Amino acid sequence: MRKGIANYTIGDTFEGFMLIKSATRGTASNGKAFLTIYFTDSTGEIEAKLWDASKGDMETFVEEKVVHIVGDINEFRGKAQLRIKTIRPAQVTDGVRVSDFLQKAPVDKEVLQEKITEAIFEMQNPNLQRIVRAFVQKYQEELYVYPAASKIHHAYVSGLAHHIVGMLQVAKQLCSLYPTLNKDLLYAGVILHDIGKIHELSGVVSTSYTLEGNLLGHISMMATEVKEVADQLGIEGEEVIVLQHLILSHHGQLEYGSPKRPIIQEAEILHLIDVIDAQMNVLTRELGKTLPGEFTERIFSLDNRSFYKPKFTNE
Repeated sequence: MRKGIANYTIGDTFEGFMLIKSATRGTASNGKAFLTIYFTDSTGEIEAKLWDASKGDMETFVEEKVVHIVGDINEFRGKAQLRIKTIRPAQVTDGVRVSDFLQKAPVDKEVLQEKITEAIFEMQNPNLQRIVRAFVQKYQEELYVYPAASKIHHAYVSGLAHHIVGMLQVAKQLCSLYPTLNKDLLYAGVILHDIGKIHELSGVVSTSYTLEGNLLGHISMMATEVKEVADQLGIEGEEVIVLQHLILSHHGQLEYGSPKRPIIQEAEILHLIDVIDAQMNVLTRELGKTLPGEFTERIFSLDNRSFYKPKFTNE
């Protein structure tokens, strides 16, 4: 059984195949070229430097290429880094494929689809239900394959749907605790809030931002598309405007990319649920590769903090 990169620790020697997620050129202080490479497999990813990189290296070791590597796992600025000893492109005879190295959601795609469908059936407001159903049908292929981000949280195959389902589970519990919440509106916001990522991101392999993503962003694109779909369905009025507000405000703060701050209770709750699910996804993955009694690597998205994993369990 192949050992994934997430199971290696500082001081280990790695030998095996990995997928190049990204490769960026740089120039060292001595004037020589190097590559900063992010390698990934189905368990995680790691940064590496290929020093004294030749022109041939830069043409060979590019994103979406599977390579065989031998190297040591070192620590650099509090994070694991792979020191490459040897590297070569994978050959046909190696019997490896790009799909072997893609990280996937821990829940089957069919289960995610079932959970989202169940939530839509629970909705009683016909207009909100029709809008949500139209989007899910429109993006039925991409929705269950796309990641939720290029990195940080839910950045893996089916990550977008996994993020939505996690948020729906939290939303359902909060609606039971706080009956003044409009469940249909909150569900609609949860399901639709990040679907614009389908336009913002390039896809599953070597995920990057599209031109639309860089210039417009998923929030503004989705708010516009909500109005377009509603018009196509002949739906107008406050429901559409309020749903657009949830989309526009779900990042919570102007400096985090939201054109509006939440000023409807469901919008505020949507933002909080989004933060909870995203941060728990990051923490779960980082703590999963940390031994009890030790600290995680510094987590950039969580104010560059290292989190401690207690020795006692919750069992």
